[in-house]
Amino acid sequence: MGLQVIALTPDFAVSPQLLAEDFSWVFAQGFKTVINNRPDGEGGDAQPTSLALERAAMAAGLRYVYLPVVSGAITAEQVQAMQDALAAAVQPTLAFCRSGARSAQLFGLAQSLG
Repeated sequence: MGLQVIALTPDFAVSPQLLAEDFSWVFAQGFKTVINNRPDGEGGDAQPTSLALERAAMAAGLRYVYLPVVSGAITAEQVQAMQDALAAAVQPTLAFCRSGARSAQLFGLAQSLG
C-alpha cells in the first residue's frame, strides 16, 4: 500500500485523502479512530462522501469522526471540536484531508488549547 502516513505524535498521524478500500489497511496499522477533515464535495465527484467513508471505516473496525474544515478558514469552533474529538477518541488516531496538511494544522491548533 502506498498510503503516506505522517506521525505527529505516538498517538496521532495525518494522511492524504483516504478511500473506502484503505480502511482495512489503516486498521491493520493499529489505528483505532479516523477523523475526516475534508468537506464533502471539495474534490468533486471523484471524492468519496463522508457517509461512504464512515460505513467503510466502521466495517473495518474503526471509529469515525467527520469534522470538515475549509483550507485556510479554520474557525475557533472547529479547533475546539478537534480538541474534543481527540479527547474522546480511542487512540491512536489518523486524521486526513486532501493532503494531510490541514489536519496537521488543525491538530496543532487543538494542542495549543492545552
